[in-house]
Amino acid sequence: MLAAIDPEGMTDSWRRAIQRPPLATFRVLVALDAERLTGFAVTGPSGDADASPEEDGLVAEFVIDPPAQRRGHGSRLLHAVVDTLRADGFRRATWWVRSSDDALLGFLSEAGWAADGAHTEVGTEDGALRVKLIRLHTDIAAAPR
Repeated sequence: MLAAIDPEGMTDSWRRAIQRPPLATFRVLVALDAERLTGFAVTGPSGDADASPEEDGLVAEFVIDPPAQRRGHGSRLLHAVVDTLRADGFRRATWWVRSSDDALLGFLSEAGWAADGAHTEVGTEDGALRVKLIRLHTDIAAAPR
């Protein structure tokens, strides 16, 4: 699959998405260690059929560079993601995660995320590669004052 990716086309696509997102609530956040990029996250409204686009935010991407893992970057980025989604007016956050990604599932479980029963499979058109995903969610509504 990686051989089929056009790096220049992907770079242009990401650049356009960051510079001119389709909605103001589509965000790209980055994690830095000094001046080195150690991770990034992409958030926006959930497009799930059972979601409310005004109330349900989505973590669409979340990546921490493996050498930078277990140094607090993921936790700080996750807090920034939740704060950003909350500031954008979302009350819940959802995240589709590979069912076999025990490390990420454990990290999110410890942070208060839980499976909500939704699941799906994605893969190549020819069916040669299939990945099972489960949806996690968490309440991010601001605490009453």
